[in-house]
Amino acid sequence: MAGHSHSANIAHRKGRVDKARGALFGKLSRAIIVAARSGGGDPASNLALRYAIDKAKKSSMPKDNIERAIKKGTGDLDGEEYVELTYEGYGPGGVAVMCDALTDNRNRTAGELRKTFEVHGGNLGAAGCVAWMFERKGLFTVPSGSTSEETLFEIALEAGAEDVQFADDVYEITCPPEEYQTVSDALEEAGVATDVSELTRIPANKVEVDAETAHKLLKLLDALDENEDVQSVTANYDIPDEILEAVMAEE
Repeated sequence: MAGHSHSANIAHRKGRVDKARGALFGKLSRAIIVAARSGGGDPASNLALRYAIDKAKKSSMPKDNIERAIKKGTGDLDGEEYVELTYEGYGPGGVAVMCDALTDNRNRTAGELRKTFEVHGGNLGAAGCVAWMFERKGLFTVPSGSTSEETLFEIALEAGAEDVQFADDVYEITCPPEEYQTVSDALEEAGVATDVSELTRIPANKVEVDAETAHKLLKLLDALDENEDVQSVTANYDIPDEILEAVMAEE
C-alpha cells in the first residue's frame, strides 16, 4: 500500500468485505433501496440508482436481488426505512476515520460504532471533526498494461476527469462526484476495464503509521466494515508496503 495511492485504501477494504459475500449483498441492497426511494426506480433518470446497481453488478449480486431491492425502494414490496448517516472519529495513531452508513435505527448504529472504536483504540467523534480532511471524489483505477497512457488521458480528461496519475502499477483517475457517471460511461464505451470504480473520500494528507499501529488500525477498519449498517469506511492512513505485507502475513 504505497502512500501515494488513493486506491490502496479502497482495494484493501474491498478485499476484506468481499470475503463476506452475504453481508456485502445486504449492504448493496440497502444502497439500491435508498436510491430508488429518493429518485425513483428507473436508473436511466436516477443516477444514484444507476451507480448503486452498477456497483452491485460488479460484485456479482444476482439480478433477482437487485430487482427486489428496487421494488422495495419504490414501494412495490414492503421494505425497511433507511436513513443515510456519516460517522467520524479517530483510530490508533490519530488516523482520521469516516464511515458512511445506511441504518433503520440510528441509536443502535451509533452505539455499535462507538463501542467498535473504543475496543480498537480509537474514539467516535462529533460530526465534522474529521470531514474537513477529506474531499468527495470519483475514483477509477486502470491496470497499467490494459491501455496506453495517451489514450487513457484523452478518454478521461475529455469526459470530465480532473487528473490521471500513475501509481502502484495502475493509472488512477479522479473526477468531481457529478462527473463520475460520465467518466464511467466513457471508459466503458472505450472498452477500458477498471479494477476500482467508486465514489469515495480522498484525504488531503495522510498519517504514516508504524507496524504496531498498522495492526491495530486495520483491526478497527475491518471491524467497522463488518457492521451491517456501514456502507463504506475511509481513513487517511499511509502504511508502507513492507509493513502492510508483514501485518497481513500475521493474519
